[in-house]
This record gives sequence, C-alpha cells and structure tokens, in this order.
Amino acid sequence: FWLKGVKGRRRRCCGLPAQLAYLPSAMANVSAAQLSKEQKDELLCTYAALILHDDGAEVTPQAMTNLIKATGATVESYWPMLMAKMINNIGMDALIKMGSGGGGGGGGGGGSAQAAGGFDA
Repeated sequence: FWLKGVKGRRRRCCGLPAQLAYLPSAMANVSAAQLSKEQKDELLCTYAALILHDDGAEVTPQAMTNLIKATGATVESYWPMLMAKMINNIGMDALIKMGSGGGGGGGGGGGSAQAAGGFDA
C-alpha cells in the first residue's frame, strides 16, 4: 500500500513508517515533520481505519493496531480504541462524508440598510 503524490510521484513524509510515509505534498498546510506525536498517532489510526474499511474488513482496535504494527509504527494504545468506537457509533461512510465537504456556499445577498432597520434617510 503506497499513497501517490501529485502527478503520481511518491513523496516521503518525515516521521511516518515507509508504508504510510508517501503522501501528497499538498495534503495539508503543515508538513508531517511538524506534527506532534499525538497528531501522527491520530493520522496513523485514520489511515489504518480507511484501509480496513476500503478492504471491507471490520474496523476494530485490534485490526487497526495489527495494521499499524505491520508498518513498523506504534501508537498509544488508546487511539485505536477511540477511533474504532467513534467509527462504530457514527459509521465510516458518515464520517467520510463529513470530512469530504467542500467550502460553504457564498453568502446570501444583503438587503438594504434601510430595510434592515438601519440608516434613517
């Protein structure tokens, strides 16, 4: 499993195991090297959950931990439990839809200041 970056080129991100380290260079405004240990743990669990879901496997704490360990990485033991509980309560499809929303629509047209009760003529 490898993630490809922009135009199919693989990019290595610092601090993540080789199997999860090739991320698009424009994935976020912050490089992986700038992430805290907690943020890296959350990212590893997120990828593990997405991989399991994509494969049609049940997303369990043990399955996530096994997948993360197979990459040579480790995470604090509470992360897989929290993620699996959230996924089982909300549902992976619903979580994916929540995170895939684009920017909000444009603001509505404003009424006149006089109609809004402001600015006396």
